[in-house]
Amino acid sequence: MTSPQTRSEHDLLGDIDVPADAYYGAHTARALLNFPITGIPIATHTHLVNALAAVKQAAATANRDLGLLDEEKAGAIVAACERIRGGELHEWFLVDTIAGGAGTSTNMNANEVIANAALEHLGRPRGEYTTLSPLDHVNLGQSTNDVYPTAVKIALITQLRELQESLTELRGAFGTKSGEFAGIVKMGRTQLQDAVPMTLGQEFGAFATTLGEDIVRLQEATRLLHELNIGGTAIGTALNSHPGYRSRVIERLREITGVYELVGATDLIEATADVGVFVQLSGVLKRIAVKLSKTCNDLRLLSSGPRAGLGEIHLPAVQAGSSIMPGKVNPVIPEVVNQIAYEVIGHDVTITMAAEGGQLQLNAFEPIIARSLVESISHLTRGARVLGERCVVGITANRDRLERMVGESIGVVTALSPAIGYAAATSVAAEALESGRGVVEIVRERGLLDDATLDSLLTPEYLTGHPPLALSPQSDGA
Repeated sequence: MTSPQTRSEHDLLGDIDVPADAYYGAHTARALLNFPITGIPIATHTHLVNALAAVKQAAATANRDLGLLDEEKAGAIVAACERIRGGELHEWFLVDTIAGGAGTSTNMNANEVIANAALEHLGRPRGEYTTLSPLDHVNLGQSTNDVYPTAVKIALITQLRELQESLTELRGAFGTKSGEFAGIVKMGRTQLQDAVPMTLGQEFGAFATTLGEDIVRLQEATRLLHELNIGGTAIGTALNSHPGYRSRVIERLREITGVYELVGATDLIEATADVGVFVQLSGVLKRIAVKLSKTCNDLRLLSSGPRAGLGEIHLPAVQAGSSIMPGKVNPVIPEVVNQIAYEVIGHDVTITMAAEGGQLQLNAFEPIIARSLVESISHLTRGARVLGERCVVGITANRDRLERMVGESIGVVTALSPAIGYAAATSVAAEALESGRGVVEIVRERGLLDDATLDSLLTPEYLTGHPPLALSPQSDGA
């Protein structure tokens, strides 16, 4: 029953009351009843809301240019969309981020908010759809099935710029540390056992390089998002769409979003049914997450202790680590990035299953794909930024411990092996392990190398990949 606090709207199922001041309408009201799933509305995904408004604005201007929408209505729709893209009215995008209907409720939420904002622009009351309709005017020449994936792609493109910036900043932080630690020799490890020496700068340089590789992969995946199925309407046949609409709406989208690489798909039926681009992007995000998590594992191992672990580096202390153990400080920043990585990996599984679950001409599960991608990108962006700003820039080297561990390691015998032979090197290593004595001490005692040669082989330059002229083994025996 309509009251001063409500207005009655009508849809396929009949009449339903909505709050009198609401910018949404009947379809959104039913979605609020049907999908109380996460409690997280699409309003939380600002990029997606703005992208939906951009698509509707582009559609209105294209339809106006084609003579399908009069100047007054088109102008009102454009004004409403610009308000949304400027940050207004987002609180009325209330449909849950997980909803049935392949995104129909999200599209209708946008149509209704834009229609009522446009009516307000025209000086008409909300809900007076005979003047300007969510379906006949805002959704003219469109279907959820081309609007929703187009908006998702535009939102992702915008988000991915931010992720790329965040990863680039993190790469720079690791690169700076690589230069700072360039002359510090340490032991490398394989399978958590002593391997051969390297510099701490080389280790941090590798972290920077791996991030650079991921940025390139992200750029490649982003380019695939520029192909749109807008104009295909329900299943890609372009039913109810003007022949000139498709090219015109893409042109308008380029102008509105500033994403000038947007193009129309060559096969609209395939593009409407296929979500392979989202699977590809998710795979790249998983790759980034896995490698970031591995890097954080390394940082936690290298900083473990501080006295009973490796203790090779010090992470900046950002908070107290225990409610019972005084003085304890934990590697909380790497830990939070680890958790983000686990979430992204889980999202990748969700996206994989949702993509596989599509049938025939449409994938009904695009909302969970979109939600998973948006959250993965958002959390990776924030995680990379906090890792750089709250951890990496403040890392310091424990020089004394690093030097001592190199001196005590059996691994340096590998550098001597070309000069004394593998058998002799093995014998030296075995004695060092058994006796607890140093490799250099045993080599000198056995007279396997003179001091000048030994010193040249133990320089940081030689140990870390810049060897002098090749040396001939003096002996193959013990």
